[in-house]
Amino acid sequence: MKKFKYIAYCALGLASTLGLASCEDYLDKEPDTDVKPETAFLNFRNFQGYVEEIYNCIPNKESCYWTTTFNWGEDEILNTGLGDGHLTRQFDLGNYKAWYNQVQSWLCASASVVGGGNRNPNPTSTDKFAHSLVDHAWYCIRKANLGLQNIDKITATREEKNLIAGQLYFFRGWWYEEMMAFFGGLPYMTEPIDASQFNLPRMSYRECADLAAADFRKAADLLPMDWDETTVGKVNKGKNSNRITKAAALGYLGKVLLYAASPLHEKGAQVGASKNGNTYAYNQEYAKKSAEALGELLNLVETTSTKYALAKFVGVYDEEGASIYNHSDKNGKTPIDCYSSLFYTEGFNWRQPGGTEAIMRGPATEVNGSNWNFAKLWGTKTAGIVEHDALIHQPTANYVDYAYGMANGLPITDPESGYDPTHPFLNRDPRFYHDIVFDGFKYIKEKVGADSDKKPYEYCQMYTGGNLRIDNDQASRTGYYTQKLAPHTANVIDGVYNWGSSLSCYLSYMRLAEVYLLYAEAGAAAGGASYKSSNYSKTAEDAINTIRDRVGAAHVNAKYTADKNLFMDEVRRERACELSFEGHRWNDLQRWLLLTEYPYTIKQSAEFSRKESDEFYTQNDPREAEVAGYGYKTILERSYDSKHYFLPFKEADVNLYQGFTQNPGW
Repeated sequence: MKKFKYIAYCALGLASTLGLASCEDYLDKEPDTDVKPETAFLNFRNFQGYVEEIYNCIPNKESCYWTTTFNWGEDEILNTGLGDGHLTRQFDLGNYKAWYNQVQSWLCASASVVGGGNRNPNPTSTDKFAHSLVDHAWYCIRKANLGLQNIDKITATREEKNLIAGQLYFFRGWWYEEMMAFFGGLPYMTEPIDASQFNLPRMSYRECADLAAADFRKAADLLPMDWDETTVGKVNKGKNSNRITKAAALGYLGKVLLYAASPLHEKGAQVGASKNGNTYAYNQEYAKKSAEALGELLNLVETTSTKYALAKFVGVYDEEGASIYNHSDKNGKTPIDCYSSLFYTEGFNWRQPGGTEAIMRGPATEVNGSNWNFAKLWGTKTAGIVEHDALIHQPTANYVDYAYGMANGLPITDPESGYDPTHPFLNRDPRFYHDIVFDGFKYIKEKVGADSDKKPYEYCQMYTGGNLRIDNDQASRTGYYTQKLAPHTANVIDGVYNWGSSLSCYLSYMRLAEVYLLYAEAGAAAGGASYKSSNYSKTAEDAINTIRDRVGAAHVNAKYTADKNLFMDEVRRERACELSFEGHRWNDLQRWLLLTEYPYTIKQSAEFSRKESDEFYTQNDPREAEVAGYGYKTILERSYDSKHYFLPFKEADVNLYQGFTQNPGW
């Protein structure tokens, strides 16, 4: 069953027939062949239908293909065999051109499908496989420009006209912002020009960022915080959750300005930034403007009545009988308003995840779609415990130990943290226990029969030589799994990925916690831990501590707030923890000029032996186990140079005309 859960205005949004795949296809269309203005722009209902097609084009990062890939930093490694053909592996090899034809990636849908045939990047399709970033960006930018060109044709109220214009300004800025993050500056078009007119040179990133920021600012001034509170939205109250709001516009305004402030765009792509200090070289003026936009949003969230709030972190310190390992409350359920529901919902009729933190999401188009195969990409394939394709997204041990510090707020490398390598899983940040599957973890929740071939794997043996470490195709290469984005109960015994559990997974493009983190980084860049914007009461330090308060972790230690660079390190580590495996890491390392820098170029496994008996884990909390010889083994090291800070364009695009230049080194 397929259904747009957010569409209330169906009408004529599918009338547009712009080019579908690339910049070249986009340019081949004459502007007057796209739509019929007398119908598409006649009234609010028709015009909103026109806008709906842009919503429809937003890619689903998680489920753009059967076995998707979207974590390309040092945070994740795939198993051997099937994983070697995915974009994650190609990024590890430095082969960025692989994005051209990698069907597993949300970047490009117009590649040849393994086994024959082609994926059709059709903007009107409700098939999640039909949508990707590059295939739809130029299409949607042109569509936004055409709509804005015709905005005065609409017969509508002032509110209706503002809502249409606000969405179009936002989407023009958003598609550019997303493309710029991977490719750098582009020709920024503000009107629907045809191929004969298209000879615009590529702008710098900051020139584009200024224009995108102007679009986001206009959108923020025109859009409401909640469509349900508008005259138009009340007609469809409760069905407006994915519509673009003032919150999204302000969030992306702050984000694009912070990226413009970043070391990458202040100092340029380079090798050695961690040694020469350029990784801390932000543009303060852009950082201050970013903090103002993000502060405006956070002030609205905290001082007025909005639908946005940080989700409750269930199962740590607030309820007797709650289980953080099972993401459950004292009743054994995963509540709809809890932290886990930001990433998946279970038992709530396939409700789209995101909850009160979702600021920017794409459409939810398919019931049960998460389970073919996204929910099955995170756990062990040994003995068929998790079914289907033998692909496993595994967290690297070095990333886990970098990002997930101690409950006292200190990184494990701090001499005062209390970290003990003989008890490496004890007293860690609460998010470690929520997100990470580690040695001794009870992976199969239900009782397993003594004669079942699954019985030996009921409790994870993740130590060196353990039964979940001996087969790189079926088990763990790193000594860890993650269950952040899909629960460990998504296995053949517990059956949470079966129809009856109504498991739904979805990853928001932006959520409220990220806004706090962006604000903290902007403040850290502008003035340090004590910096705050003129329109919000909290400092950069306060913003980080707000995130930590939610999960029950201690505040940033004073030794890190006293030094601007050390505080920035903690801001970045907090981002690595809170946003782990959500698809941000490659862009973060990129803009911080750390993609080429050790230790961010290595992927490691955890190697250790047990000192406890197998029976210990059936009677005790696995975090309390003692181990011996805990250390790391490097699985691979990426060899990058300055060209790897941006993706290459397709040759067909850079050959269009002389001004559309390829990124350096490609």
